[in-house]
Amino acid sequence: MSYRSCRPTDFEAFVTRHENSLFRAALAIMGNVSDAEDILQETFLRAYEKAPEFASDKHERAWLMKVAVNLCKSKLRSPWHRRRVELTESYPASGPEQHELLEQVMALPPKYRTVIHLYYYEGYSAKEISELTGQKESTVRSHLARARQKLRSVLEEEDYEVI
Repeated sequence: MSYRSCRPTDFEAFVTRHENSLFRAALAIMGNVSDAEDILQETFLRAYEKAPEFASDKHERAWLMKVAVNLCKSKLRSPWHRRRVELTESYPASGPEQHELLEQVMALPPKYRTVIHLYYYEGYSAKEISELTGQKESTVRSHLARARQKLRSVLEEEDYEVI
């Protein structure tokens, strides 16, 4: 189903339903607000132009997340994407410890940031992440384990309580 043929209010409801989780995922992967906003806009543009017929809300969300993750990966690979910008205060963290943890997550390489965000913040399983990112499930589990180990070692060095 193309959203071009639907009423504007239907597409607005579609955007409203998914914008927060897609923005958070793009922000976690890209590391800055402006790139995340670009990814979000491009994701919804793709949905507007060529979204398939969705079997369920879960299928709709998974398709959008896959589009957003793939756009992030493409942008990170692009030659002109050389700058790294610190995460702004717009990403939610409930307290100082959460803020510190979030900063450490954002310091991870993109391949680890992606799986950490999708697993812990979006609630996807390793199998679902492998489908979204096009990686083998074992690779996703390996990236999760390595990312956790990196976070654990950094946080233990700084005397933070590690879960």
